[in-house]
Amino acid sequence: MSLQKTIRLAAVLLALSSVVALPAHAAESKDMIQLQQQVQDLQNAVAKLQQSNDERMGVLKDLVQQTADSVNKMSVVVNGLQLRMQNVQDASTAKNDQLSGQIQSLNDSLDELKARMGRMEKALTDIQNQQATANAILNNLPGTGATPTPGQPLPAPGVSSTTAPGSVLPTRQAAALGSSVGDLYKTAYSDYMAGKYPLAASEFNNLVTTYSDDNLAGNAYFYLGEIDVKGQKLTSAVKNYDQVLERYPDNAKIPSAHLHKGEALIAMKNPEAGTRELHTLIQRFPNSPEATQARTKLAALTVHK
Repeated sequence: MSLQKTIRLAAVLLALSSVVALPAHAAESKDMIQLQQQVQDLQNAVAKLQQSNDERMGVLKDLVQQTADSVNKMSVVVNGLQLRMQNVQDASTAKNDQLSGQIQSLNDSLDELKARMGRMEKALTDIQNQQATANAILNNLPGTGATPTPGQPLPAPGVSSTTAPGSVLPTRQAAALGSSVGDLYKTAYSDYMAGKYPLAASEFNNLVTTYSDDNLAGNAYFYLGEIDVKGQKLTSAVKNYDQVLERYPDNAKIPSAHLHKGEALIAMKNPEAGTRELHTLIQRFPNSPEATQARTKLAALTVHK
């Protein structure tokens, strides 16, 4: 528009100059008419150019509007895809959590089976000891060839079978044995599975105090951490998981301790430390089920950022 005004102003000035100069330059009127015609032609060309520009602007506006509509549709599609991905992610997380629970239950059953095997080995050892004691008693019988009558107690080692009737035979004093680590663990684990968390915590604490060097103490620390998580005592839970990780490097609960410690740290609003713990788990046990859960957890954290 400014160019057109400028041209029109120039045309007016030329027309005025031609009028002023008419008396003095009548001979040049023909040239002035031609100049005016040229100015008119120029104005017409400018008008056509303006109209063409307006038409092009209209086309561009239509294209911009169509592009905006396409972008909006694409945005709706992308949002739908993100929602579907989130739903799939949530479903996968739920399945992984369920799988983790099943694996945890299998691990617990394996621990209980190991404890039972330990008790069976102890019972077998006791039977063997009793058999050895009986054999020793038989070997210490006098060489008279006499055998005890049914119901008659065997003589104690070093005591003759000819002891006068009515005399008191010496007896073996058995040492009072406390519960084994396997018994303590089985009792505590049974109470934990029954939901008796305060009682189970007391029993697990008794186990780690009495048998701190036994590998089952690592399991006990793990379940103390689990009980703390259920009670929302996350700081204490992290400390118990650390006991497993730092003191029992060969314990089967190491991968689960890494995973649950990382989850506890994230729940404590410390995602950096939690993420590091999950990465440590993946690095140490890349093919474990816990590492799969850790990857899912990290992916979920990335989506929600």
